[in-house]
Amino acid sequence: MSREVLLLVDALAREKNVDLEVVFAALETALAHATKKRFLDDVDVRVQIDRRSGDYEAFRRWEVLPDDAEIEHPARQLTLSEARQRDPGVELGGFIEEPLEAVEFGRIGAQAAKQVILQKIRDAEREQVLNDFLARDETLVYGSIKRMERGNAIIESGRIEGLLAKDQMIPRENLRVGDRVRSYLLRVERGGRGPQLILSRTAPQFIMKLFELEVPEIGEGLIEIKAAARDPGVRAKIAVKSNDPRIDPQGTCIGVRGSRVTAVTNELNGERVDIVLWSPDPAQFVINALAPAEVSSIVVDEDRHSMDVVVDEAQLANAIGRGGQNVRLASELTGWEINIMTESEAADKKRQEATDIRAMFMEKLDVDQDVADVLVEEGFTSLEEVAYVPLAEMLEIEAFDEDSVNELRARARDALLTAAIAREETVEKAATDLMTLEGMDAETAAQLSAQGVKSTEDLADLAVDELAELTGMDEERAKRLIMAARAPWFA
Repeated sequence: MSREVLLLVDALAREKNVDLEVVFAALETALAHATKKRFLDDVDVRVQIDRRSGDYEAFRRWEVLPDDAEIEHPARQLTLSEARQRDPGVELGGFIEEPLEAVEFGRIGAQAAKQVILQKIRDAEREQVLNDFLARDETLVYGSIKRMERGNAIIESGRIEGLLAKDQMIPRENLRVGDRVRSYLLRVERGGRGPQLILSRTAPQFIMKLFELEVPEIGEGLIEIKAAARDPGVRAKIAVKSNDPRIDPQGTCIGVRGSRVTAVTNELNGERVDIVLWSPDPAQFVINALAPAEVSSIVVDEDRHSMDVVVDEAQLANAIGRGGQNVRLASELTGWEINIMTESEAADKKRQEATDIRAMFMEKLDVDQDVADVLVEEGFTSLEEVAYVPLAEMLEIEAFDEDSVNELRARARDALLTAAIAREETVEKAATDLMTLEGMDAETAAQLSAQGVKSTEDLADLAVDELAELTGMDEERAKRLIMAARAPWFA
């Protein structure tokens, strides 16, 4: 029968175009499955086929667990001490094996064994087709809709299939079986039914790939698409940059009489596309992204990563867009929070900020309104600036002499020190509370309290991914700490 095994493996490998090792592994699984049927208990069987001769052996196995572990499956598990009575050299986590009489190959022609082999081969075929596809580094999938399942489209492209979920379709797009469509490859999911392509027609990357298809200069590296933002089916913005000073990136992407941008729009079910000139200057990039609205002035807040954009009253509707669409897309495109306001609103905000800063200086520096007004008028906005701006700069202020400047600097430093001590005491108190949790260490407690997680209740309210992001710890530890913090909820 050994020759029969080798002939079968070779025939299946050729027929299905898969590696010989895949067929051997599938056959070993089928033989092990047939051998297990001799036992009433749920035993673990391993079959090994000699790749040269075709001979095969069967073994019953027991997994080796720690002595204090609970044995859930006695038919295939042993404690370390029990295992070493049989084999003194066995290690924890290894296996004890006992030879079995293997079933005869000619008697396992049962349908179950055959199905195991064919299923393994089908899985290997799908994996091979997918790997060939991924090796081409293609992210734009073009195929026809094979069938619709609960509103989701199954798209066939060559020998591979992809899932275009309903929420990844362009709104109000009427896709039907037989339609040929393009989609963007979001990811590959490997489930019980084998690997599957997960597709999207709403992802920002999709529009970037469509322009790459229509504009050869992008593929040649002469033009770059730096970012994209979409309201699928309605409006989109892409930011473009030229790597060749002789090329106009906007005009090139638009094409002669708008031919290139029209081709993309037609693929996106009429989605209007704004082509924005990218700039390394964030403020200029935001101004470009808000077009066609004209910007009067712009104030950048680096700390909050936001910008106050001032426009004329007549330009307000254009800047915001219908339903806030223009400013929302500009914000997504640039990565900055954008606050649109009129000149009167900007003036009101500036007055309010000056009032708040004046009140802070009067309270923290213990000065009268006149002194606080001078600091505000000279552009000071924080205690740090008063305390650490070079002495020579402050001496240039006509209203202050050297003694006044030194006194103000000393008071500012004292106020900063007092605030720092208060923060440290708060952090220490919070860290002490967090240290009551099992699995918490001093470094993590201090790190959390410094970031505003000041009690076990605060920690209990976090999600696992939030805690992992805050601290850099792995998700398993984050999960244990959160469950420990939530223990009182279930007491």
